[in-house]
Order: sequence, then structure tokens, then C-alpha cells
Amino acid sequence: MTNSSQVYKGHRFPREIIGHAVWLYHRFSLSFRDVEDLLAQRGVEVSYEAIRQWCMKFGPDYAAKLKRRRGPLGDTWHLDEVFVTIRGQRQYLWRAVDQDGDLIDILVPSRRNRRAAEKFFRKLLKGQGCEPMRVVTDKLRSYLAAHRRVMPSVPHDTTQYANNRAEVSHQPTRRRERQMQRFNSAGQAQRFLVVHGLVQNLFRVGRHLLRAVNHRLFRQHAFVQWHEVVSA
Repeated sequence: MTNSSQVYKGHRFPREIIGHAVWLYHRFSLSFRDVEDLLAQRGVEVSYEAIRQWCMKFGPDYAAKLKRRRGPLGDTWHLDEVFVTIRGQRQYLWRAVDQDGDLIDILVPSRRNRRAAEKFFRKLLKGQGCEPMRVVTDKLRSYLAAHRRVMPSVPHDTTQYANNRAEVSHQPTRRRERQMQRFNSAGQAQRFLVVHGLVQNLFRVGRHLLRAVNHRLFRQHAFVQWHEVVSA
């Protein structure tokens, strides 16, 4: 039995259907019931609860494989934070993207103080394996303090409008948060947003910047990578 077969052992549906359901949920702003209907239209009768379980079980595994395949991202890190309300409590979503807008990583702590900023900086350094050429943030003092302690030699840009790329990157999260009627816990938000961000990285190929033939080639390459991740 192959490693792939062992991963999917005990599941009634083949890996292609499971992988397609997870892709639909994270690629588009769909609910589990929406995915259930789309699969039913193709003759696949599966409950939305089964789809939810697939996303919880296989989504993080797919994301880890995508992250290993992509390697380090850009050398300019744009960091920003927004608040999210979870069970009536305010939490903070810290996000880092590179100069191309690709998600590097996220963190969902309960505060946005120096300790949280330091923890996020160290998480980014561990994940990327090296320091960036430049860090771009707003003027939040937590960033300034954490930067001095964690990577003081890296240029730190806090000029106005320089961090628009990170601020814009929150928009897909806000759409999904509304569609999901808020997150249930910080852990659930962390798990979902990491998978969601990595899937978006893979399939966001800058259509407006490419000729149609090149866009189709990049999109096909993304589908091939996704199939390899599901089959691995």
C-alpha cells in the first residue's frame, strides 16, 4: 500500500474527490453546504459535515506540503494586524506578505503588544530560514520594540502608505469571516487562514499582468501542483 493510500485509508471517497472538495472550499468563498451542492451536481452525494471533516483533517496537511514546495518567499516583508471578534472577545490577526502579495504566515494572539510582535517575528524567521532585506510596518510601537530585539540590522520602513500591500491583503479574510459568520476560536482561525492563504498563493497568478496564453499555462501548473499535493 502506498503512503497516499494509507493517508486516505478508511474514507469512502477517493482522494481526487476529497482534494477537490477541500480546494473548492479554500479557493472560493463557499460554505460547506455550497460545496455539497456543487459535488451533488456532479453526481457525488456527500454531506456537508463530511466535507467539514475533510477540510479539518486534510487542509492543514495540504498546506504543509504546499509550504515545503514553495520554499522561501520574497525578501521584503509587509506586516500588519487587524482585530477579529471570536466568541465576543477581541483577538488580533497578524499577517505577513511579501512584495508580491503572497502570504508568508499569520498569527492569531489575544494581544498586539511587544511580546506578540516578537513571537510573530521569530515565527517568520523560523519559517523562512533567513532575515529579509527590508521590513515594512505601520508605526505601531510593538513593531518598533520587537524589531530592535529580534532583527535590529534589517531596515525597517514605517513611512505612510508603504504598507498598503499588507493592509489590502486582509480583504479576502474579511469576506470569509463574514461568510462564515465569524470564527469559532483562535485555533480554528489560525488553521483555516493558513490553508486559505497558501491555496490563494498557488492560484493567484496575476491575470491582469499576463497574456491569456501565459495565464492559462500558470494556472495549469498550479493545478498540477495541487494534484501532486493531494496524491502525495
